[in-house]
Amino acid sequence: MIEQVLVLNRAQTEAALEPTRVGAAVARALEAIAREEVSSPPRIAARTPHGLLGAMPGYVPGLGLAAKLITVFADPDRPGRSTHRGVVALFDEDDGRLLALMDAEPLTAVRTAATATLALRALARPDSSRVLVIGTGTQAAAQLAQLTGIAQVDTSALGPRSVNVAGRDPASVRRLADRYGVTPAVSIEAAVRTADVVLCCTGAREPVVRREWLSPGTHVSSVGGSEGAELDAATIRDALLFAEWPGAATAPPPAGAHELQGLPADGVTLLGAVLAGDRPGRSEAGQLTVFKSTGHAALDVAAASVAHAVARERGLGTTHGTLG
Repeated sequence: MIEQVLVLNRAQTEAALEPTRVGAAVARALEAIAREEVSSPPRIAARTPHGLLGAMPGYVPGLGLAAKLITVFADPDRPGRSTHRGVVALFDEDDGRLLALMDAEPLTAVRTAATATLALRALARPDSSRVLVIGTGTQAAAQLAQLTGIAQVDTSALGPRSVNVAGRDPASVRRLADRYGVTPAVSIEAAVRTADVVLCCTGAREPVVRREWLSPGTHVSSVGGSEGAELDAATIRDALLFAEWPGAATAPPPAGAHELQGLPADGVTLLGAVLAGDRPGRSEAGQLTVFKSTGHAALDVAAASVAHAVARERGLGTTHGTLG
């Protein structure tokens, strides 16, 4: 039997990731994680001397069944930065047919930015107005697209705000600032000290944010640091902690977070439980809140389901026959 598989290249995948719909699907997936409705083993990785190949399969009832294969390797053209290349395969959750193949890099960037935006809306102080993005790569760009409204995502929970971007390379910071119409920061430390919200989107191997830089009531989101901690131990010690899944604290890296190792699972609140109204988020204006993202296959399922639906609606991609 010949089965039809939709194939989306990078540009087509990016075009199919409608941010508003991705955000809604990601929220649904996060709530499903909190309700223990998701089937997804901890991420595994095969390591080479130069990088790793990670595998992330997952099933979310009503959203679908998918698996991501992604490589993380050092980028020789950008010292200190890494590339994320791979593919997401979406399957029919009822009969197991392969439905679509799509580019993993834009899908990962958009669903991660959507997750961090949901955490920001749920956990930041309502009067937060000064937002800082740390990083100058693909993930930072995806986050800035959402914050500046280019991605047409509702961030109105913050009200009027200014957005700054900071990083280690001043030239890259200026380019990204010009691209999204935001303010380039003079330094990471100076920008963190005046921020209400700090969004870390880096490939750092050691902390880029220090506790003494953070003002009372700051919300911090860390979505990078796959090879090390983005946040220092003092920040983790003093914060209310939130994550996508319990394994962020109980599973060793690369599945779990470097920053959360050794913490009891009940010391980390699931973001999906906050979104569903089952657990509290911030209760006082002066509290420090930290959302530590490790990524989760359920979020890939959510984004892939949106990309597949939008691609079919808009006629994106090419269809190929396979032997079933």
